[in-house]
Amino acid sequence: MTLKTPLGRVLGLGAAGGVQHWWLQRVGAVALAPLGAWFAIALLSLPDLRYATVHAWLAEPVHAVLMLLLAPVAMHHSWIGVTIVLEDYVHGMPAKRTALLVAQLLHLLLGVAAVFAILKVSLGSAA
Repeated sequence: MTLKTPLGRVLGLGAAGGVQHWWLQRVGAVALAPLGAWFAIALLSLPDLRYATVHAWLAEPVHAVLMLLLAPVAMHHSWIGVTIVLEDYVHGMPAKRTALLVAQLLHLLLGVAAVFAILKVSLGSAA
């Protein structure tokens, strides 16, 4: 007798396969703590949030690199959390698959848009 689900046996993920999500969520949270603190402190230290000010701030390589780390880590952390909620609370396989696909596509789109915006502001002109 085994406690593994059929899918868990096939994929070799243990009883439920949620351990990987749990670890990734924790690793993401550990990475987001200093990045989020840095981002909040950096934004509060700016004199204003006009484009020229943010461009000058983001044109510094350290800030651009940290922002380029923050955006994908935040999107991945969010995606894992939303996925877990959808898996737990959406019933019926077609609805669950659709919701998971939409969530994944939205997170991917938002992550790409965030990276594009960061690069555009940091590498663009001061306007």
